[in-house]
Amino acid sequence: MVAAVLLLVASIIQVTGPHTKVDELTLDLITANKRYPVDVIASVINGLGSLALAITLVFLFDSARARNPQYQPYLRIVAIVGGSVAAVAGVAYQALVAAKSHDFVTTGNQTYQEAHHLTNSSGILALQLIGQAAALLLALSFVLVSLNAMRVGLLTRFMGYLGIFAGVLVLFQITQVPVVQAYWLFALAYLLLGRWPTGVPPAWSSGRAEPWPSGQQTRQQRGRAAGRGVGRGSKPAPAPAPEPVGAQASRTRSTTPKRKRKRRR
Repeated sequence: MVAAVLLLVASIIQVTGPHTKVDELTLDLITANKRYPVDVIASVINGLGSLALAITLVFLFDSARARNPQYQPYLRIVAIVGGSVAAVAGVAYQALVAAKSHDFVTTGNQTYQEAHHLTNSSGILALQLIGQAAALLLALSFVLVSLNAMRVGLLTRFMGYLGIFAGVLVLFQITQVPVVQAYWLFALAYLLLGRWPTGVPPAWSSGRAEPWPSGQQTRQQRGRAAGRGVGRGSKPAPAPAPEPVGAQASRTRSTTPKRKRKRRR
């Protein structure tokens, strides 16, 4: 829940403040100099949110591995490294951009060549690559942890597939506000509080893996349940209705069975 709040607050702060209406490098640096306190604060909050997200994924992975020891522990390391590096690289990148934009505004002629020289320094390029690598690790851990937790029954199919989709959106952002990731984190917190609408998955209380049945298994179970219901609730066949009284009189001689005569000795 803390991770969801921090990620949402950081993205909302980044949306606020002055922004350039034209994508031009010199204007970007001038605007970045104006809003550098907002960007630095947002990067710090986002870094804390990334750490909280990594802790959440580590907890969920440890819970899944306790129910299936075959899961390799490398995924735990991937989540920790991804969240930690993303937090540090994000703050360092915003601080370096703030310093470069301040140098551009206060010194030089503010030309495009000077802006290009400042923004293509080795430090900025290295932090960008490190940030992308950290986002890749965080997305990978997001996807695999959600998948493993769903396989052992800790997450419902809806939560498992939503976590996979949220991990993909870490790399391919549709909006600046991480709505899907925040929703998944809030839903996970709601589940851990024991308030899930359809009930908490039994794997949490049993301590062992209880995978969700596949679609074919669900259909087979429904078929067997329907068959047992028919067998238990079936009624005996009704007895034949008695023959009407007048029906005996209407019998003809040809339809009446002949009686065998006894031989006299």
